[in-house]
Amino acid sequence: MEMETLQDIKQTVILNAPIEKVWKTVSTAEGIEAWFMPNDFKAEVGYEFHIQSPFGPSPCKVTELDEPNRLSFKWDTDGWFVSFILKDLGGKTEFTLIHGGWKQPDELVEKAKQDSAVIRERMSHGWTGILEKLGKVVEG
Repeated sequence: MEMETLQDIKQTVILNAPIEKVWKTVSTAEGIEAWFMPNDFKAEVGYEFHIQSPFGPSPCKVTELDEPNRLSFKWDTDGWFVSFILKDLGGKTEFTLIHGGWKQPDELVEKAKQDSAVIRERMSHGWTGILEKLGKVVEG
């Protein structure tokens, strides 16, 4: 029997900031660095960039861009993708993060040398803190 792959990480927060400000903070290299990690991102479909993760530079590629509502990119070499989905709530913004492309629970994530299930759990907690930081940046 095929083992199920791990579910996407999906987290939603309401940010007390207008959508234009949130979009600028999640779709520019400086903006992304302020709450996530150093990078050389450009908002262009097909653009290849790197995120400087604790495990070294991760190759990424922009796959989807719909300003100011949606941005997706491939992240690293394990088949991950990340999407930022923004919804205008009139002066506030609903921000949803999706981190998908997970493999089976016992499959190794090469760079981290640990099972996908362990990494997913850690990343899920990590994203919670990262989104709190995003809130501080855009609401500050």
